[in-house]
Amino acid sequence: MSDTIEIISWNVNGIRAVGNKEALRWIDQRQPDILCLQEIKALAEQIPTNLFETEFTTLNVNSADKKGYSGTATFSQLTPQQTHNRHDIDLAREGRIIEQDFGDFVLFNVYFPNGQKDETRLALKMKFYEDFLNYCDELRDEGKSIVICGDVNTAHQEIDLKNPKANAKTSGFLPIEREWIDKLLEHGYIDTFRYVHGDKEDEYSWWSYRSGARAKNVGWRIDYFFISDDLAELLEDAFILQDVTGSDHCPVGIRLAI
Repeated sequence: MSDTIEIISWNVNGIRAVGNKEALRWIDQRQPDILCLQEIKALAEQIPTNLFETEFTTLNVNSADKKGYSGTATFSQLTPQQTHNRHDIDLAREGRIIEQDFGDFVLFNVYFPNGQKDETRLALKMKFYEDFLNYCDELRDEGKSIVICGDVNTAHQEIDLKNPKANAKTSGFLPIEREWIDKLLEHGYIDTFRYVHGDKEDEYSWWSYRSGARAKNVGWRIDYFFISDDLAELLEDAFILQDVTGSDHCPVGIRLAI
């Protein structure tokens, strides 16, 4: 007999700012088993203690060396067997990966780099992509089941952003970035939202703060849950919580019968 676990991922664009807005109070109603946050922009000791009343049993934080920048945090009701911050992939030490082995699966909470600044950052992003997939392949070869969540900073297909033609030469929708997601899927991973919802349109997870983009739903789907295909039959749901505000991203999540 299996239990269903819910995992939620959210790029909060500053965990202290979200705390000030009380924008994580919905967690007390939702009660996810695992909450993965990206772009926390804080050290562990700077994370507010009053984000929600839910008492998670573990909190793992991977902060960037650069203060007030990037970073990830994973709150969990489950106790991981092992936890690693993968500095061998995150060479710039920007707090971008938390890896946790829960026995039934290995969970990655990842804030993938943005490539829009310049060619150097785009090259760093592509190296990060490749090194990350290579590492996941090694774990698969060891027989591990894998869950990958976070801000991937790339929309995969034209259906995944409102204005694909206008953004064809913008990092986040460049052919080389989109091809990496193709490669990820070819290596035996599933885009859980598309697996559950098919070609459902106008489902986005990020909106620019400019020009009232969110109110008009002019967005991008750049936040994902990917699972190794051996977990497909355990996937009960995948969802985007577009009604949750407080960041330029909204949360995404899955439920697995683990």
